[in-house]
Amino acid sequence: MITQDPRERVISVFNRVAAGYDDAALRFFPFCADCLVARLNPAPGTKLLDVATGTGAVALAAAQVIGAQGRVMGIDLAQAMLDRLQEKIEKFGIHNIDLHVMDAAALDFRRDYFDAVVCSFGIFFLPDMAAGLGEWVRVTKPRGRVAFTVFGRRAFQPMMELFLKRLERYGVVSLGANLPLAASRLADVGHCRDLLSNAGLQQIEVVTEQLGYHLKDETQWWDVLWNSGTRGWIEQLPPPEREVFKTEHLLEIRSLVAEDGLWLDVETHFAIGTKP
Repeated sequence: MITQDPRERVISVFNRVAAGYDDAALRFFPFCADCLVARLNPAPGTKLLDVATGTGAVALAAAQVIGAQGRVMGIDLAQAMLDRLQEKIEKFGIHNIDLHVMDAAALDFRRDYFDAVVCSFGIFFLPDMAAGLGEWVRVTKPRGRVAFTVFGRRAFQPMMELFLKRLERYGVVSLGANLPLAASRLADVGHCRDLLSNAGLQQIEVVTEQLGYHLKDETQWWDVLWNSGTRGWIEQLPPPEREVFKTEHLLEIRSLVAEDGLWLDVETHFAIGTKP
């Protein structure tokens, strides 16, 4: 049963999707991680905090760049996500990543500790994004950098709109004037910039990149939905009704499949600021 507490609901959903989080259909996660680390270009020996590390796309990319003298601290509230990352750490013999279950908005680290703090596609899940970002700034050293990535307005369209409208017809969501997606909270570049500025950061840069690619067909779109946070909505439908929903939704998505597959738009904002 899905709990009604928002924080616990997010934790529960991401524990359940952990097993499929590295599915090929969601390869925008490692794509984004590589771009984010390249933009930061952390020096060897850097101490980096990866907030909402998930299965470790950013942590693994950063660990290679900062080298044996550096350290990546990966935190997440979903233990199953950390378990998946720990498997990778052991499989590849990585020695510069530490993992902890920890709240992104209540960090157990001292002030001015990390050279960089990053969060890829996670800040919009915080109930109070400004307070959470303030915590990240607190633990960052002076002249250190804080960075996050979020989805732009075009990301996953038009499929996501069709998905949400069908959910509304099934009584799962109410669209109203605003999308119920947590990710839409920072879809505007100006909001990203304001958030960084209000946190006291300087040398602010917000850059938008397209990280999209073609899925094989509509079934891979379902892989995206089922192995990410949207699964929480799907699971609110009883199993028999869920199968009908899936059949109906994928039928409408099939009409979008072209000769080269189904285009998955992954418009992404990279937001970076420096602590004075």
